[in-house]
Amino acid sequence: MRTFASATAIALLLTSAAITTPAVAAQESGQLMTSVPGDALPVSEYYKEDVYDAHDSKIGDIRDVLLEKSGQVAAVILGVGGFLGIGEKDVAVPFNAIRVTEKDGKRYLVMDTTKEALQSARGYTYERNKGAWVPATK
Repeated sequence: MRTFASATAIALLLTSAAITTPAVAAQESGQLMTSVPGDALPVSEYYKEDVYDAHDSKIGDIRDVLLEKSGQVAAVILGVGGFLGIGEKDVAVPFNAIRVTEKDGKRYLVMDTTKEALQSARGYTYERNKGAWVPATK
């Protein structure tokens, strides 16, 4: 009986340790946050949003946000040119080239470039089978 009680106590101890250990380990390794930065913006503030030049003219729209393997945002893909999606091309720009500006209480995205500069940039195409953006062939 004493062996059974000891075995049960050890089993309960191991079970409770197994349940709490991953959470404790995650917290100790910095994988959990107790708060988020107050000035952080969600990706939804960028994804599929229009981008304007310094003169408030629309120059493109964000088609994709590219992350490095480390998790850092590396670039965005902008759809530029065309009309109603016809003749549009996708170009890559550094993420830090786009800034969030506020006007009349509304946030919008601005980039210091021209529509012409973006239209003359190298185009990219998304290849689903590779899961990557690759230089356009035309």
